[in-house]
Amino acid sequence: MKYMSEYRDPELAKQYLEEIKNTVTQPWSIMEVCGGQTHSLVKNGIIEMLPKEVTMIHGPGCPVCVTPLRLIDKAVHLALQENVILCSFGDMLRVPGSKKSLLEAKAEGGDVRILYSPLEAVKIAEDNPDKEVVFFAVGFETTAPANALSVVHAHRKNLKNYSILASHVLVPPAMKAVINDEESKIDGFLAAGHVCTIMGNAEYHPLSEEFKVPIVVTGFEPLDVLQGILMVIRQLEQHKAQVENQYSRIVKEEGNPNAQHMIYEVFEIQNQTWRGIGEIPESGYGIKEKYAQFDAIKKFEIDIEEVPENPECISGQIMKGIKKPFECAQFGKKCKPTNPLGAPMVSSEGACAAYYHFSGMVEA
Repeated sequence: MKYMSEYRDPELAKQYLEEIKNTVTQPWSIMEVCGGQTHSLVKNGIIEMLPKEVTMIHGPGCPVCVTPLRLIDKAVHLALQENVILCSFGDMLRVPGSKKSLLEAKAEGGDVRILYSPLEAVKIAEDNPDKEVVFFAVGFETTAPANALSVVHAHRKNLKNYSILASHVLVPPAMKAVINDEESKIDGFLAAGHVCTIMGNAEYHPLSEEFKVPIVVTGFEPLDVLQGILMVIRQLEQHKAQVENQYSRIVKEEGNPNAQHMIYEVFEIQNQTWRGIGEIPESGYGIKEKYAQFDAIKKFEIDIEEVPENPECISGQIMKGIKKPFECAQFGKKCKPTNPLGAPMVSSEGACAAYYHFSGMVEA
């Protein structure tokens, strides 16, 4: 298959569903790591069509959702400074901080700009030498190469007024953390295809071997997800635990070496706090000392007090797969996309937003 419509063929979907039903003989719980896969499952009604033995668990695969509250507060603080232009991808603007979002900061007069690429922010810094330009660099390993490249470009251009506020999180350590959580029960994983496009599959083999779980690198279209589920179930039913690549049309075992080189030029692995989950060892990228002048956290030395999460929001339990969005008492009531209590309701990859928009579980 080479056309997108082919990966959405309803007749082929029925065939995969039938094969899943014919293969499964006992209950299995499978976590799809990426929020894009969650949206595909919910939007296309796949969850309702799967046999009752198959339970899909929604994982922490939404980098917007897990960006620490304190870091969002730092971004808001910077956005309200007179000499700062704060640049960001659009999905960060409505994520709530402890007091306000970037969108509210923009409404109060902050110079907040939505961009499609961090390289645009470098150009803005060139064009505005009297301003400090900060790019809010959020994402998994997928967006790290472009953010690293912006730092390299700024360094080559000797720009003194460009920096990034980095919040990069890494998928394999998060998978390990949810497996180790005593409340979690996960029999297999659908790994995030876009992350593996960059990083390859090498980091997943030790995970699969250590925890005896099948891991299938999976795409995002309906047939991708169905095939990934089938591949996991086949392994489980045969008592196997290995890494397989469903997304082979995009993902190579070694990933993208050029992108990896760019990441390791600028970033180094560090412990990282995940919003709603806590600190996960070696689960993030920090800027190397060589490029410290482009690290907004060091450059501005912002002292922001640590504030607890909204006690009515259970986003941490949702992102660890312990609860589903509709099990939250505030889902569709106090918490809606227009007034989110937590990031999973506002992010384009958040599980709560997926259920709100596509599940039919929201009261009219």
